[in-house]
Amino acid sequence: MNNNPANGVRIPARDIPFPESISTEAQATLRRMVNADGVPLNALQSPPHLDDIDGWIRLKASVDAQYGSAMTLLAGPLLASVETEQIDGATVHIATPTNLVADDAVFVDLHGGGLVFGGGTACRVGAQMQADQLGLRCWGIDYRTPPEHPYPAALDDCLTVYRRLLQQYPAQSIVIGGRSAGGNLAAAMVLRARDEGLPLPAALVLLSPQADLTESGDSFTLNQLIDVQLPGSLMSNNLLYAAGADLADPLLSPLFGDFSRGFVRTFIQSGTRDLFLSNAVRLHRALHRVGVPCELHIFEGMPHGGFMGAPEDWELRSEMGRFVRSCLPSAS
Repeated sequence: MNNNPANGVRIPARDIPFPESISTEAQATLRRMVNADGVPLNALQSPPHLDDIDGWIRLKASVDAQYGSAMTLLAGPLLASVETEQIDGATVHIATPTNLVADDAVFVDLHGGGLVFGGGTACRVGAQMQADQLGLRCWGIDYRTPPEHPYPAALDDCLTVYRRLLQQYPAQSIVIGGRSAGGNLAAAMVLRARDEGLPLPAALVLLSPQADLTESGDSFTLNQLIDVQLPGSLMSNNLLYAAGADLADPLLSPLFGDFSRGFVRTFIQSGTRDLFLSNAVRLHRALHRVGVPCELHIFEGMPHGGFMGAPEDWELRSEMGRFVRSCLPSAS
């Protein structure tokens, strides 16, 4: 009898093959994102020290430029027009598609980027992409980020824009969506709006949401280095964003919110190789337990952020579009 049980499962050193159960395009994306030794290219980078504010500012400028270029390339030709406005100090890119299917509904897009990166060009292009794909006017909130603007600046910007939207649209005609860090802010927006007594939107779309800044889920260990897009912890980003606030606060980690007090219909997506898979699974269970309508879509072999244009990504867009239309009758 073992009187000193192990604290986990020991796995021998081995290579994890790319799955043949996904499309050839998806397999090619996974292969492009590792070096000749099989190490994810993104794992070769390390963030500045938490106190190196100038280093974070330089890194943010560099990543935002790269992210903007990558989003522009991924988007291809964009038909939606876009205007940038300031709303009580918050920046928002308002994209209007040529195929507008409902003038009385709006989609709010919150960009990803680890709560630090992804503003500017990437945010604007993301709003245009969503407008084209959904046939809806899209408001992309270019929220403020650290190190210059830590928590709660980003969430303040989101609520500022949401209050303006409520002056122009009925709450039931608004859907809020977010990718990664944007998923964090989207869910936190609803929790804060509820607590402030504001009308809640029709629904949420959370794509691989960064819902737990404490990084307590199983996949943060299990999918470490398996996720070629996000191979390791974002704790440095999380601490920079929180600026001393409790990472377990539901407005920083909405996974820990009290959903029994009211929430909205939710669409959640992740992949079996996503570092944030546990966030999606646990959030779905938390909502399901209290009767909040929620869909969970897990894609085979998918890392954080998807496959960058493989058939699986188009399937996800189709599912997301169906969900949004079902929540906005005027867009059906």
